[in-house]
Amino acid sequence: MFKNRYSAWDAIYDVAVLGFGGAGATAARFAADNGAKVLLVDSAPEGHEGGNTRYAGQVIASGDDLDDLKNYYDALADPLSYDKNLMNKYVEGLYKIPEYLEKYLGVKPFIMGKHPDSPVSKALYFMAHEYPELSGEATHELVAVHEGVADAALWKNLRKQVTDRADKIDVLYETPAKHLIQDFDSKTIIGIQIEQNDQLLDIKVNNGVVLATGGFENNPEMVENYLGETSLHPIGSLYNKGAGVSMAQDIGAKLYNMANYESYGIFHGLTPKPAAGQRAQFLPFDWPQLHSGSVFVVGDDGTRYFDENEIHRHGHIQNHGQWRVPNAQLHPYVIFDAKKFKELNNDENAPYPEFLNSVIKADTLDMLAIKIEVDAENLKQTVADFNKFSKEKRDFAFNREPETLEEFDDGPYYALAFVQGLLNTVGGPVHNENTEVIDTDNNVIPNLYAAGELGSLMGRKYNGGSNLAEDLIFGKIAGENAAKEKSLTPDATTSASKQVNLKFNDKETFEAGPDQYIGRSNAGMGNEIVVRVTMDGSDIKNVEILKQSESEDYGAKAVRMLPQEIIEANSTDVDAVSGASVSSAAIKEAVQDALKKVAIE
Repeated sequence: MFKNRYSAWDAIYDVAVLGFGGAGATAARFAADNGAKVLLVDSAPEGHEGGNTRYAGQVIASGDDLDDLKNYYDALADPLSYDKNLMNKYVEGLYKIPEYLEKYLGVKPFIMGKHPDSPVSKALYFMAHEYPELSGEATHELVAVHEGVADAALWKNLRKQVTDRADKIDVLYETPAKHLIQDFDSKTIIGIQIEQNDQLLDIKVNNGVVLATGGFENNPEMVENYLGETSLHPIGSLYNKGAGVSMAQDIGAKLYNMANYESYGIFHGLTPKPAAGQRAQFLPFDWPQLHSGSVFVVGDDGTRYFDENEIHRHGHIQNHGQWRVPNAQLHPYVIFDAKKFKELNNDENAPYPEFLNSVIKADTLDMLAIKIEVDAENLKQTVADFNKFSKEKRDFAFNREPETLEEFDDGPYYALAFVQGLLNTVGGPVHNENTEVIDTDNNVIPNLYAAGELGSLMGRKYNGGSNLAEDLIFGKIAGENAAKEKSLTPDATTSASKQVNLKFNDKETFEAGPDQYIGRSNAGMGNEIVVRVTMDGSDIKNVEILKQSESEDYGAKAVRMLPQEIIEANSTDVDAVSGASVSSAAIKEAVQDALKKVAIE
């Protein structure tokens, strides 16, 4: 949107960063470190910021051979076109990731290849070399901030870099960015329009605006228009709704990579069907028992459509030489027999304990077909074919490994509803190696930068950890460049003025009465957990969770169950809630923190 440069402003900042995920947190931090007063806004409530970075596996792509990295990422990008200078800047950043973590995040990097016996390294070896047939893959590596995955550790570090700079970075939650404000004559971005408490506010930005709003996973209209799908289920943040795409379009930015996305799941992006309005499950490890034996996956017509035992590559399947996420079925199902049901039901390595709660059972294939709404003849023929393949030890349809094939019994039969998971989209505005956004005439739009999954380099083939690396590499570049003073900025002011209309969150206080003690922990998946423990002599009488922002699925289960278990045991020495080990550990740590204060008294 255009604005008269002499209009009144509600507040003035040097830099505005739109989106408080991995890229946005990094951009805000480095803008502040380069002398800027920064406004960081996010549409999520406090405790639910973080974008997809919060929910990601927390591993970062890297490698110790620069030439190999260039070859590998060139092969990953093929056959799509890409900016060579941008790719070179990215790959050079990948090479320096261990140094980056140590220098800027203050951690000793856990380089998985240097710890081959670690359970984490063994579990993720396939992801370190996700496309082993490509040139340069051998020295590709995964790095983490510690020996752990899927625990929000990287995200919590990035968030702390922001909160530690509270004197230079103002954060507004539940405040979506609505528009970029552009000078009519020069096309320079001079401000942003945000919405807070149903009020639109115009913010003057002197030096630069960073778009870091993530993708459009939760915008069904964009998903249908750009990806051509109507049945994808987001796995990450529920607040990625394509705002950055809309704002970029409004001011004439060039878009690219809009048709590609990444997926994740037990099979090729397939994950158990979630309840309405809930995130789909992020299952970071395969479940071997579901890939072998009398079990297969069917699509909408009751027939198989891939090799169920093939290791997933963020949802991509080889399609006659090219890698694509398969067309999303409206209602895919995993089909298995009674012996497989018994095996799965007794498997201690199930990804989460309620996995089989929604199983559909039928005595015959005709009855099962009716229940799952597929063609009965197709389903019966699929089972017959599968049994024939099992006998002959050759899957003539998809070449599944012979040892994974086992004939179905005569019934009963079982089905589990799955969905195609949408990990993240990658499309957005084109930016160059300086993260400057480009318009449709291939000119730089002054004072506008982009980083993260909004306009990602990743396209047809994706190696795990690459998006988080983009957050760190391009988030840093965007923050540094946005902070530079722009002498030609229309209506420029030399420094940020006092904010008069913005409403910032008040600092929280928690009351404790007689025999009550406040405890805290930052070890969970979300932000701080605060508990109030009530004592009756040496007995724990009550445990109240006053503040938490754990994930809505299994984290919430720990929040609901664990306090009562601690009370009943009169101790924090209780088992973690299944599927929520990180949240459970944080709750116990918060209670232990409160109990230390009892001991002091």
